[in-house]
Amino acid sequence: MKLSILALFSILLLLIESCSGKTENHRSIEISERKELVSGAERFKLQKYENYSELTIINPWQGARNVFQVYYLVKKGDPIPDGIDSSKVIHVPVKSIVCMSTTYVSMIAALNEENSISGVSGKSYIYSDLIKENIDLGLIGDVGFEANLNKELIIKISPDLIMMYGIDSESSGYIGKIRELGVRVLYNADYLETDPLSKAEWIKVFGALYCKENMADSIFISESISYNTLKSYIKTNISDRPKVLLGLPFKDTWYVSPGNSFICKLISDAGGEYLWKDVQSAVSMPFGIENVFLQAVNADFWLNIGNVTSKEEISVFDQRLLTLPCVKQGNLFNNNKRVTSDGGNDYWESGSLYPHIILKDIASILHPGLFNDYELIFYRKLY
Repeated sequence: MKLSILALFSILLLLIESCSGKTENHRSIEISERKELVSGAERFKLQKYENYSELTIINPWQGARNVFQVYYLVKKGDPIPDGIDSSKVIHVPVKSIVCMSTTYVSMIAALNEENSISGVSGKSYIYSDLIKENIDLGLIGDVGFEANLNKELIIKISPDLIMMYGIDSESSGYIGKIRELGVRVLYNADYLETDPLSKAEWIKVFGALYCKENMADSIFISESISYNTLKSYIKTNISDRPKVLLGLPFKDTWYVSPGNSFICKLISDAGGEYLWKDVQSAVSMPFGIENVFLQAVNADFWLNIGNVTSKEEISVFDQRLLTLPCVKQGNLFNNNKRVTSDGGNDYWESGSLYPHIILKDIASILHPGLFNDYELIFYRKLY
């Protein structure tokens, strides 16, 4: 991905030292406050000191309040600085990591560190050809899911780090057992970010873990420029905002994304209007199908429709859904164009790091002709 002159100039201004570098006057450098980066992430804080970096993960699961998990990133071979809890130290650069989400795979790949991945959670969810090949060759192990983690395999792999996400505080229970084995566990809260660029900014966490801060910063700056340029172009060249419905019911309950969610922000930036844009919540909201249906009749487009691959599959959930105006008009688009035979979806793998692609997809769906001869990347129309 080529950087503009502005991006290159910004990178030169960063002057961020590598993990082995030194800072002037031994002062800390709080990366999130550097004007060149314009940090928007709300779930992590990164500070760089002379001999280590301090990473704080903030409220790493849904419903968490005032939960701060602090890690100290110390270069391998260097002594642990005085006053630092050694149990919270992660030695960098990381050489072996277990990824509990496919989102991490794309960010590690962007830093050219795929060979450090020694374990994944659910190989069927992987989209990357290289990672799938390494799994088949036995170079990467499948450690299982949550409470069913294969602890013996984890001990055998002996990774420098396990990176995982937390659904609720109960996640801490079984992860505590992993920590007892002497394996470092780092919570990643990127999925809780409410802004597309904030989610992409988690590349900086990986940059710190792999001692590739400059590279991570340049990737984020480039993505920010791409996203904001598209956003500005869309805003200038649209005359209406079609209404958008999302999701599918699950066992008679429709879990609706709130108006302050990641996907709602994407829809708004793409020139659309999400049906629940005015509803604020920290979690997905459960609604009855009837309540959703009353709003869905106003939708011009229906996006992100679960795992369905055709219009007829929707009838399995509720026959009435086929009577919606957006269905009759054929305005159904699902985010499962780049999917493997096992179900690995690149929308969830690389889409988090490159939200400008999702933005362009959605904008071209809602406003046909906005981008001449553009072919959808993550989305496809359902028939």
